[in-house]
Amino acid sequence: MREMTEIRLGESIVGLKDNIVKTNILPRTSAELDRDINLQGNVLVEGAVYARNLIIDSGPAEFNGAVYAHNELHIKNDSRDTVFFKKAVATNDSIVSLLISGRCIYGADVNGNSVKLKNCFVCGSIFADEIQLENSVVLGGCFASKKISFQNIITGTFNAPEVSAGGVNYLLYPTAFSVEPIALLPGTEFYNITLADLGSLYKNEKARQCTGKIRLDMQADSQRTVLVDDSDTKMLLHSYSVASRILVSDLLNLDSLENHFLIISASLGSQILKTYSLPREDGGKSEDLTIPNIVNFFFKILSGVVTIEEISGSIPFDELKKKYA
Repeated sequence: MREMTEIRLGESIVGLKDNIVKTNILPRTSAELDRDINLQGNVLVEGAVYARNLIIDSGPAEFNGAVYAHNELHIKNDSRDTVFFKKAVATNDSIVSLLISGRCIYGADVNGNSVKLKNCFVCGSIFADEIQLENSVVLGGCFASKKISFQNIITGTFNAPEVSAGGVNYLLYPTAFSVEPIALLPGTEFYNITLADLGSLYKNEKARQCTGKIRLDMQADSQRTVLVDDSDTKMLLHSYSVASRILVSDLLNLDSLENHFLIISASLGSQILKTYSLPREDGGKSEDLTIPNIVNFFFKILSGVVTIEEISGSIPFDELKKKYA
């Protein structure tokens, strides 16, 4: 890889291939505000990036600083290998990463008018007007001011006026929200995995008893709530939650599941100064809690390679008597 310590001025398009860029790529004049950047593979950018349009033909590519594209950030569908943004990514318009065989990792929050992701992993949250996700993982939440579309995803939670979904989907946190009732394609499934023993599964060990995924009936498990602001404006909100049941969490030590270590290790990313692992029952250690390892683990859940057993989400009365009597 050829090392670059500066970007030549006056170029309308900066093309990068087999480069290590040791500096920021930021405009110094008003003319450079219209500069596009095109990555063609095997590129490492150590500083922050500003571009009118950031187009990535193929990975591998890694950005160590924050990235802002004024118009569009676009990773081409046939991009190979992995594109890794270690810090926040934002655009005034659209972020499009609809990948067929490659993968993109967003190591922090993603902000844009329109965000469309396929085969992507987001360590933070997504904030946009419109969000479209397919076969992707968002450890934080998906928050849209207009609408969200899901197809085979894992996300912490979601909140939008309109939500539609298809395929098999998972929620990491107990509750999600929409203004209008969620629109579901035939055969759509939602599961809550707040009580899944992700720590044991990450270590290739058997999950603890009374842990697993809870099926969400998006009609039966929906509750309508009317919110009122300071000016007495009312808004109807639909919440989708497992909290309406008697949860098996009363019989679990949630801290022992170690789920939060997986999520925190991914969300903090490069801010963690040491590499950690989880202790195994046989005295050994799990794979290191690095972002690539955590990404692979969650995609194994999404693809069904790692299986989470289903639990009912309710506690038999006899079990309650044993615990509280």
